[in-house]
Amino acid sequence: MSSADALAVFESLPAPVEPVDWPGVDDPDALRAQLADWFSQYANAGTRRTYAYALGLPVSWVDRAPVPSARRPPAAPAGPLHDLAWFRWCARIPLDPRAATGTHVKAWLHALDAAGAQRRTRQRMLSTLSALYGHLAETGVVAANPAALNRARLGLTAGARDASPTVRLTAGQVAALLSSAARPTVRGRRAELYARREVAFVALLTLGLRISEITGLDRADLRRSGGDDVLRVLGKGGLHREVYVTALVGEALSAYLTERDRHDGAATPARRGRTTAGSEPMLATREGGRCSRVDLYTRLRRIAATAGPELDGVADRVHPHALRHAYVTIALEQDARIQHVQADVGHATIATTQHYDRGLRTRDTTAADAVAAAVAQACREAAAGVDVPPDPT
Repeated sequence: MSSADALAVFESLPAPVEPVDWPGVDDPDALRAQLADWFSQYANAGTRRTYAYALGLPVSWVDRAPVPSARRPPAAPAGPLHDLAWFRWCARIPLDPRAATGTHVKAWLHALDAAGAQRRTRQRMLSTLSALYGHLAETGVVAANPAALNRARLGLTAGARDASPTVRLTAGQVAALLSSAARPTVRGRRAELYARREVAFVALLTLGLRISEITGLDRADLRRSGGDDVLRVLGKGGLHREVYVTALVGEALSAYLTERDRHDGAATPARRGRTTAGSEPMLATREGGRCSRVDLYTRLRRIAATAGPELDGVADRVHPHALRHAYVTIALEQDARIQHVQADVGHATIATTQHYDRGLRTRDTTAADAVAAAVAQACREAAAGVDVPPDPT
């Protein structure tokens, strides 16, 4: 078996009909079961997929409802670190991952460094590996955690962070993305539907949501709470939080869902809270399935590429996390309290944002409206072609 096919075992669903060889592993079925046990402790599908990708496992393998192979979306292009994902690296040696030692892990980290992996990337990949082996040690699969290394000596301590490579977007640039998203890119009867979907996607990003949180949203997650429209978002650690819906997002979602219902033949939009609507993804593919992170990433890049002069020089650096980053920076520029911003985006700092105390979460304790107002102001200026006074509301 070639190194390119070293992990073909994971290209099948969790229970293949015939056993598949895995270099260095005598009992691949047992290892699959041990990995599945680790993944099963994470309720958030986005977390499972992120960990699978970082380790070199097909993302579809960790989904609880695998997609039939004939309908799987095309794989994302392999990046420069593709062959250095942990399980691919082990398979190339070959090495049973359960026999790995600290020496192996350090050699892997040095290989990542030599391949150009940034410090933040190596920190994240080591943390993923440590979480996996911590579980395997707890369950008696391995004697000790080989990824429990002295990070200070490796230059990978929490405080040793490179400057963020994320592009800093202004309110004007976010407005340009919204304008670009609204322009149809296809012809035919679905042109308006797709344009409204793109606007809804970019609008959701203006709330500071993670891309995994957006792909995981269902229509039923849009609801009323305390007299306001909110989105019930499943974030990291399986924790839900309520994100207040701004007028920008509310209008974009309403326009998109109404157009979608019209195309699907629904006389009226499904009522919130009903089971039939609850299982529908907020952003859907043509077939009604859930949009993948790769799909949305690709769409955002296309939107940025056609956004005009506002995005000159940065269009190729725009990605979903850049919009999340923009939410935080614009909110702080609007003098929003940092505790409110952290609660909005689900950051686990400042005592884990008061343990998400819902008593502290009101319309007045969110930065969402301040960010929406800044973006709306930029939209008005772009439409008028001149500076206009801020909207007093």
